[in-house]
Amino acid sequence: MAVTRFSISLEEELLKELDQFAQDNSFANRSQALRHLIEKNIIEKKWQCNNMVAGAIVLIYDHHKKDISTKSNDIQHNYFEVILSSQHYHLNHDICLEIIAVKGYANKLTELSDKLISIKGIKHGKLIMSKTD
Repeated sequence: MAVTRFSISLEEELLKELDQFAQDNSFANRSQALRHLIEKNIIEKKWQCNNMVAGAIVLIYDHHKKDISTKSNDIQHNYFEVILSSQHYHLNHDICLEIIAVKGYANKLTELSDKLISIKGIKHGKLIMSKTD
């Protein structure tokens, strides 16, 4: 299998967390840790059939970062039919937690969560789903 090298830019804190993740899980280097995380994500997406599911999208972000709330709201308005509710919490002066309760077909919820999580400035995001039947 051919190996291709590439570089990425990470905030210092995220790089420290990657190094800690690699150490905690006994990976030899950052590349192995990233490979594991990527493969885990791909596998999780593959097992998700397009069943009717319910779940939550959890987002953590710094509300001072430019336009995160506006972009998130714009995306959510395009998916109103699958959003049950949204809760917004202030964890401290800078960091917010948003929990979006969702119900719909798995591919639609995955599409929504991918768009939200990919907003520049989102520190962490995760979709949790469970079949409803």
